[in-house]
Amino acid sequence: MGLRTGLLGGSFNPAHGGHRRISLFAQKALGLDEVWWLVSPGNPLKPKAGMAPLQARYRSAVKMARRAPIRVTAIEQELDTRYTIDTLKGIARRFPKRDFVWLMGSDNLADFHRWKDWRAIARTMPIATIARPGYDAAAIASPAMAWLGDHRVSPARFRQRAKWSAPALIMMRFDPDPRSATAIRSADPDWASGLGQAPLRDQVTHRLIPGSNQAMAGIA
Repeated sequence: MGLRTGLLGGSFNPAHGGHRRISLFAQKALGLDEVWWLVSPGNPLKPKAGMAPLQARYRSAVKMARRAPIRVTAIEQELDTRYTIDTLKGIARRFPKRDFVWLMGSDNLADFHRWKDWRAIARTMPIATIARPGYDAAAIASPAMAWLGDHRVSPARFRQRAKWSAPALIMMRFDPDPRSATAIRSADPDWASGLGQAPLRDQVTHRLIPGSNQAMAGIA
């Protein structure tokens, strides 16, 4: 087995304690070595209005992930991908010695059949979902669940497997977390302005995050 790595994608607009909490829960429940937060350059399913620049969202994720087995990356920017299937295939090719599992909320499972090439995503790596209040019924009734239902594995069995295979669906439950990025933005619309300007390097690729002062200075 390679390093067991969970992938949690999102806008992180901004990152908050809920992201950290579900990542640590998944890390323990699935026996992961670490979790990578994939800070998206832009989610095709979300409006651009109100979306902070990539470097600000990345900076908020680094701050929230401190002193935890979590690494923050903007690798989608480097891979030039916008859809999950392209990102996951690119990551799997680039890091063949790691074993990956895709982490997402049950609200995403309810709409998973609308994602580009969603069946190919399920065949690329195992999928672990974390229950979110109010979405269980929709997730269970979804077309994706009808297709993935025969591939369900308990977290305990998944953790004990010597080798991972896909498709596999692991459904996890834990106490719901009320925090949300939407609430944070509503309470503090200028949250991104207080995060500083010092350039940062990607914690996975070690490249400068696009838009940082140092990266721009190198272009000038």
